[in-house]
Amino acid sequence: MSQTDEIDDSAAPLIEHLAELRTRLIHCVVGFLVGMVICFTVATPIFNFLTNPLCQVLAERGQDCDLIFISPQEGFFVAIKVSLLGGFLLAFPYIGLQMWRFVAPGLYKSEKGAFLPFLIASPFMFFLGASFAFYVVTPLAYDFFLGFQQFGAEGEAVAGEDGAPLSVVFQGSAQEYLNLTIKFIVAFGLCFQLPVLLTLMGKAGLVSAEGLGNVRKYAVVAILVLAALVTPPDVITQVILFVVVYGLYEVSIQLVRRVERKREAQLREDGYYDDEEEFDDPLMDEFERDDSK
Repeated sequence: MSQTDEIDDSAAPLIEHLAELRTRLIHCVVGFLVGMVICFTVATPIFNFLTNPLCQVLAERGQDCDLIFISPQEGFFVAIKVSLLGGFLLAFPYIGLQMWRFVAPGLYKSEKGAFLPFLIASPFMFFLGASFAFYVVTPLAYDFFLGFQQFGAEGEAVAGEDGAPLSVVFQGSAQEYLNLTIKFIVAFGLCFQLPVLLTLMGKAGLVSAEGLGNVRKYAVVAILVLAALVTPPDVITQVILFVVVYGLYEVSIQLVRRVERKREAQLREDGYYDDEEEFDDPLMDEFERDDSK
């Protein structure tokens, strides 16, 4: 066989993998586009649902839930952004399935059993984080932001410093509100992936529970920076994100420790560990005594 034939043989599997990857990526894009089209047809009900946290806070203050378009094309872009978010959430399980079908043929049966739970846990944790952001964080954030309005108990204008009537009332842009809400949902959804990521890395032997514990103080600083970057500049949401992500970090340490215990138990069962006490050998003891003289 010539050198050219050897190169062709070695390149064939790579080309097959690239072709398979291209097929899976096409399936992912098509699934996302289908989900986006579906959500675009019901963009208005989805947007109305996303305004619930804001409308709830405004209702408690006795205000109408009014959002405005500040440009003619804003309504269209709002529908597009709603479709993008909804299409991603709708296609997320299908995208995960395509990832699984790409990597599964190269895994052993035991590896498939180890990897599949993480593939299922990932979308679950993302939806859990997104729900936490939507139902807990956003109402608190909007209650904080809307507290800077200025009007009387009956909605009337109040006197300013020069005695003239002054009213500062929220009249929000629909697009700006949607941008902030999506930022909350995506940020918390991704942060809730931390236990899945660290546990998977622990199963692969890339991190250890002891190592994660030793860098805990650096993790605290990193989480504080993350909370400052992905949340608006208010203390409430930053503290909530820090507490949640740090709690997930501690949970991840326990999950990695559990993975390590299972791995060690399996190694002991396979005979790689010997817990039996060494028996006393008089000849070896005498040899060690002579060697120490």
